[in-house]
Amino acid sequence: MASIGYVELLQRNRPFRRLFAANMISFIGDWFTIISMFLLAGEVSDGSPLAIAGVMAVRSLTHAPLEPLTGMFADRYSRRGLMVLANGSSFVVLTTFLAFDLLGSLWSVYALTSTLVLARVLFDPAEYAYLPNICDEEELLTANAMGSAGWSASLGIGAGLGGLTISQLGVEMALWIDTLTFLISAMMFASLPFGGPSQDEQGKGGILTGLVEILDGWKHLKSNPPIRRVVFAKAMWAAGGGAQVFLLILIGMEAGFGSVAAGSIGILYMARGFGSGTGPVIGRRLMRSDRLRPSLLGWSILISGVFYLIISAVEWTWVILALVFISHGSSGINWVLSTTLLQERTEDEWRGRVAGSDYFLLTGMMGFSALGAGLVMEYDILNLRETIAVTAFIQIIMGMAWLTLATPSERSMMLPKGY
Repeated sequence: MASIGYVELLQRNRPFRRLFAANMISFIGDWFTIISMFLLAGEVSDGSPLAIAGVMAVRSLTHAPLEPLTGMFADRYSRRGLMVLANGSSFVVLTTFLAFDLLGSLWSVYALTSTLVLARVLFDPAEYAYLPNICDEEELLTANAMGSAGWSASLGIGAGLGGLTISQLGVEMALWIDTLTFLISAMMFASLPFGGPSQDEQGKGGILTGLVEILDGWKHLKSNPPIRRVVFAKAMWAAGGGAQVFLLILIGMEAGFGSVAAGSIGILYMARGFGSGTGPVIGRRLMRSDRLRPSLLGWSILISGVFYLIISAVEWTWVILALVFISHGSSGINWVLSTTLLQERTEDEWRGRVAGSDYFLLTGMMGFSALGAGLVMEYDILNLRETIAVTAFIQIIMGMAWLTLATPSERSMMLPKGY
């Protein structure tokens, strides 16, 4: 499979270069906000694991039901316009909560978390469907790997800077600074070229037509096994991964690398972010191999679980940063490869709805996974290490299931040459 290099892509594709830069700024803002919400939830609840897990659950379970709808929007309306609206709305929502001092209780933290999701839920399917409109087939895998690396670097930078800013200036001032990232990124997205759907395909029919199109999208998935199978890949990782993202907060509180805001939590999230970005960059050669692709999604889930299983067993010294880095590097390969396969295998008119289904399964699974782990920890059913081990075993089982359920054509591709 032909693919170009990272530097070459940035040099020759100006729209992608602008999209990449705007995404970096927008995602840094996201992680500033998310770290703030985790810490606020912990403060107002006296450190309740369930309250902290609730931030992740509220994000995911607000996100999930809307994904099929916003995926349909990405097939009916300007994808560039939806990206601008998402970031502009985030700016307005966050500014409103800060200006009226609406963050004094746990429920207000959840309300802001949910409202920001409502503002941002338009973005993912629109950007997902927009990318193949500005990148050709030769560029697509590299573009997705770079996008994942950018998201991951933004996670690391946003988490680290967010924690440091909060510890020095307080949550409120950090969030005021954060509003600027959404405003700047909205302006940058507005400068992008048009990226579909075509003018004569936009907004045909009313709400009923849109709902019918959502059902048509699900029928399209059902009738296309190469798409239907891949659309579950991220969700299979998230069955354990959603809990792990939440459990990193609790590990940070126990590990003691530094203060809660600027130290352990920020450092662990930086390791997660840089790992999930580095994995696809290093693994790009593997993802380009037609022989490895059918099994790589399963192995990436399984390996993610193995390294969290090790985390549950070892002493929590600086070595766990390397383990988190490697585990999320493997999950990054799962993310990039599944996204690329779906973009390649889906015609443009269906891409938004396929993206909506993909994110619906992912975010829903992440929410239930985090909520389940929060309940387990809140009621002392298992301790922290035991809970981490359970999430790791879930991922290992999911990875093995993916490999076991490979289709006959996929199995033939995985056999050695000449077999």
